[in-house]
Amino acid sequence: MTNSIANMSPRKAAIIVGVAIIAMFFLAIAVDNFILSNFIGPGDTATLASNIEASQMRFGLGVAGYLIILMLDAAIALALYVILKPVSKILASLTSFFRLLYTAIMVISVLAVVVQLISVYSYGTIKLIGYMFFTAHIFFLGYTVLKSDYIPKSLGILLIIAFFSYIVLLYGKFLIPEQLLPIFVVPAAIAELLLGIWLLWKRDKLPAANVNAD
Repeated sequence: MTNSIANMSPRKAAIIVGVAIIAMFFLAIAVDNFILSNFIGPGDTATLASNIEASQMRFGLGVAGYLIILMLDAAIALALYVILKPVSKILASLTSFFRLLYTAIMVISVLAVVVQLISVYSYGTIKLIGYMFFTAHIFFLGYTVLKSDYIPKSLGILLIIAFFSYIVLLYGKFLIPEQLLPIFVVPAAIAELLLGIWLLWKRDKLPAANVNAD
């Protein structure tokens, strides 16, 4: 695995990140809004078990979709390391590490809910912890993009804005009026999507992977 990452070209990494981000965007909408929405009942494990029993196939599709999303997350994390390595190996490693840590936490928590080892309330708590690491990933991603000289600074700025948006959405709900929260959803939703589209478009313009970095 390590050798395959080391030998991956920036062009291939850009394709992986671009395709995975775009696929995740639409898959997440389908899973969250049309498949798993009926199974959410914070703290009510009995209701969750009843809903799963009544709609096993639908719940299975939702879980499978969510696990696919997390697999794409892992692929993005590894490919981003290749793309960002010419800027700084340290920053690229941190960016990749925090997304992989988020992915691992979410996989464990989803599987724990499936086998009913934890309640929906506990899953929500673990998910919040997972998103702490994802939010850190977004910060390092945005900062590294800003430091690069081959990715538009505007994307780095948008990612930093998305970082603060995630903080507000996840941890500032009690401080911000509910009617204002949708404002913070926009940069959080489109920052990575625009980065993925740009990487697909400019994949042949990325610097070689063997460029020296700190």
